Amino acid sequence: MTEFSAKLLSEDNYKGLESVYEDFRTRASTDYNFELEPLTFDDFIDSVQKGLIKCIILLEDGIPTAFLVYTTMISEAIELNIIHSFCMENFLVRSRYLIQEFLNETQKERKDKVVCYPMLGAQKTLIGEIARFGFKFVGIAVMRFLMSGTNSREILKMTHLRNLPSCYKVIAWDYKYFDEAIHIINEAFETSADALFDPRFQTLDGTYDILNKITKNIYAEFLPEASSILMCDNNPVGFCFMNLTGGQIVNIPIVGIKKEHQCRGLSKMMLKYSINKIINWVENAERPITEINTCTETNNFQALKMYRNLGFKEDYSYPQSYLPVKR
Repeated sequence: MTEFSAKLLSEDNYKGLESVYEDFRTRASTDYNFELEPLTFDDFIDSVQKGLIKCIILLEDGIPTAFLVYTTMISEAIELNIIHSFCMENFLVRSRYLIQEFLNETQKERKDKVVCYPMLGAQKTLIGEIARFGFKFVGIAVMRFLMSGTNSREILKMTHLRNLPSCYKVIAWDYKYFDEAIHIINEAFETSADALFDPRFQTLDGTYDILNKITKNIYAEFLPEASSILMCDNNPVGFCFMNLTGGQIVNIPIVGIKKEHQCRGLSKMMLKYSINKIINWVENAERPITEINTCTETNNFQALKMYRNLGFKEDYSYPQSYLPVKR
C-alpha cells in the first residue's frame, strides 16, 4: 500500500522534485493557461531559498509526485499559486493531501489573512475538493483584444461614445494624481468581489500598496503613457492602468471611477483612450504588442458588455477561490 506524506520542500528533495517541476513547465501553457513561461527549476529553487515562495511536496513511498506553491508576500493575503501532479495523475487525491498540509502550515497566518487561489486550467477540477475546506468562489472571465487575427480593432473603430458634458476629458497618467487615485480606487473596489480575495482594496493603505506596485513596475512594466485619467472640471474622477508583461502582452489591472460618475459610459472613454495609444505603438512599430487583456467577474454583465463593445472577446473563465479569515 502506498504511503503518502506531505511536507515543506527541503534541500534533500530538490533532485527528486526536478522531474515533477519540469513536467509542470511543459504543461504550464496547455493545462494551466499560463501566458508566460514559468521559472526554470534553478530559479524556482532560488526563489524558495530566498523565501519569496514556499513549496509543499507530496511524497509517495518517499518519492516526490506532486507539489503546491504559495506565497505570503502580500501582507493581507496568502496566495496559493499552483497545485501540480506529475503527468496529471491522481490529481484529486494528491491535491487533497497537499491542501491539507498547506492549511496546517498556514494555520497561524490564516488567523489574519485571506487565502486566495486562482484556479487556472486543470485546477478547476479541484472545486469540489477545496469547497470541503471552506473555500468560496468568484467566477472570473479573461477578456482579450488581439492586434491581429480577429476583428477587435474594427469593432473599436465603430464604437461611438455618447456626447458628454464638456467638463470631461481624458489625459495620460500623471504621478501628481497618485493620492487621488488611492482614494478613488479604494472607493470603487472596497465593497467589490475583488476585495474578497484581495483585502488590500478594503483600506487606503492596502490600495496604496496595490497602486504603488503597479506604478513602480513590481508586478510588470508600468505603461504611464497608455494609462489614463478621467478629469471632470480639471479634477481626477477615474483611472485606467496599463502594464506590460513579457514585452508583448498588455494587461489592464484596474479601471475605477468615482461612484457619482459611474453608469455614464465614462470608463469606456478611458479605455478607448488607452487602447488607441497602444494601437498607435503597434502601427508605428514602437512596441511589438500582440494583445491587451483583462479580467472581470463572470456575472458583471455591464463590464462584459463594455469590453465586448470595445473589441474584447472572452477567452476562458476560471474560479477565483478564497478562504475567508475566521475570527
